[in-house]
Order: sequence, then structure tokens, then C-alpha cells
Amino acid sequence: MHKSDLLEKVAKECEISKTKADQVLSSIIGAITDAVSSGDKVTLMDLGTFSVAERAARAGRNPKTGEAIAIPARKVAKFKPGKKLTDAIK
Repeated sequence: MHKSDLLEKVAKECEISKTKADQVLSSIIGAITDAVSSGDKVTLMDLGTFSVAERAARAGRNPKTGEAIAIPARKVAKFKPGKKLTDAIK
């Protein structure tokens, strides 16, 4: 499912225009992005939790040349699905 498919479904179920659904979805995505980028966790019951994880620096290899390279530490986005989402997938 792409964003346009999701917007169409939300607009139909909520009986609002696609433009209004796009504004709502963009606002939700922006709020989640702002919270997670500032280091907060965002928990949406039944869906899951968005958070930030730290990856330690490590040594790696260039697969083409086999040369050893240093991979620096960095922060990554993390999502842990909630129970309802996990059960729906089974």
C-alpha cells in the first residue's frame, strides 16, 4: 500500500476529502518525526512504538574489493510492532 492508497482509504472511511486526509496524515507523520528525532519514543496503542537506537562503530568489508573499512557509530530509527499488529499478521 502506498501513501495515495492510504489517503484514499482514510478519506472514504472518514468521509472527508483526500486533501484533508493528506493534511491529517502529513501532520501525524511530522509529529512522529519531530518526536523521534528529538530522542522521544512515540507509542501508538495497537500499532507499535517508534524510537531511536544507537548503533556502535564497527569494522566492515567492502564486498567488491574485500578491503576493511570503518563504519562509524550512528543513530537509527526503530519500530517495534504492538500486540494487535503482531496478532493481525499471524
